[in-house]
Amino acid sequence: MIRVLLRLALFTAAVAGLAFWAVTRPATLPADTALPAGDPVNGALVFAAAGCASCHAEPGSGSPDAPVLSGGRAFKTDFGTFYAPNISPDPDAGIGSWTEVDFARALTKGVSPDGQHYYPAFPYTAYAFMTPQDTGDLLAYMRTLPASPTVSQPHDLGFPFSIRRGLGVWKVLNQSADYHLQGELSEQEVRGRYIAEGLAHCSECHTERDALGGLNRSRWMAGAPSPTGKGRIPNITPGVLGWSEADLTAYFTSGLTPEYDSAGGDMAVVIENLAKLPEADRAALAAYMLRIETVR
Repeated sequence: MIRVLLRLALFTAAVAGLAFWAVTRPATLPADTALPAGDPVNGALVFAAAGCASCHAEPGSGSPDAPVLSGGRAFKTDFGTFYAPNISPDPDAGIGSWTEVDFARALTKGVSPDGQHYYPAFPYTAYAFMTPQDTGDLLAYMRTLPASPTVSQPHDLGFPFSIRRGLGVWKVLNQSADYHLQGELSEQEVRGRYIAEGLAHCSECHTERDALGGLNRSRWMAGAPSPTGKGRIPNITPGVLGWSEADLTAYFTSGLTPEYDSAGGDMAVVIENLAKLPEADRAALAAYMLRIETVR
């Protein structure tokens, strides 16, 4: 009887191990994946909307039009400290040796060229909505930026968060194939949804997280603790914020609120990026914001 129970336990453990291995296997893209010919001019707009420089640019280096993406910024969380990596075109320290498939897989699947899961401090669950054209344009633009030989810092994480394979389970729970905002939308609102939920990943800051670090979708855009540990990122659902489409568009352009306060902190950088987009995109983002559900 003991032998039977032992064999059953070993079999169950083996099945569970295989299931875990299958579920947590990093996603792949077809080997023949090819991005459309990249347009670096549009890529610069995608880069601005996505806020890449906000995390990856070395302060005071390069220029606004040619930031040095050497990384290094620290992000302290309940799971440990994450450091933004070097994503400059340097072939050794950065991503200069990456293929189009490597780039698309990292951006939309959260998987490195060597087949490792990226931590969701990199907002790939949002970038997963990026179109192939925007992905190709972004890569074309990033290849024009200065290279940096700065070596990326390793993340400072304790067990079990240091085990990347477990992120496969996190992705199953949190990487959605569908947009949050559903229903019948105008062409403008569809564009705004793409910018908000994909490129600009607004929810990454404005939506609180659950115990596993996933977005609490029942409180979409309803505010969250500030990662600095001081104060809160505000609730921007329409019934709480109380701004009109014109108010929002003006804020995305100038950083001025209807009360003539100005955006500060990280939001000031977000506004600086949004102001680079066509006015139609800022209006589309405002239209999207007015369609999301009010959460108090």
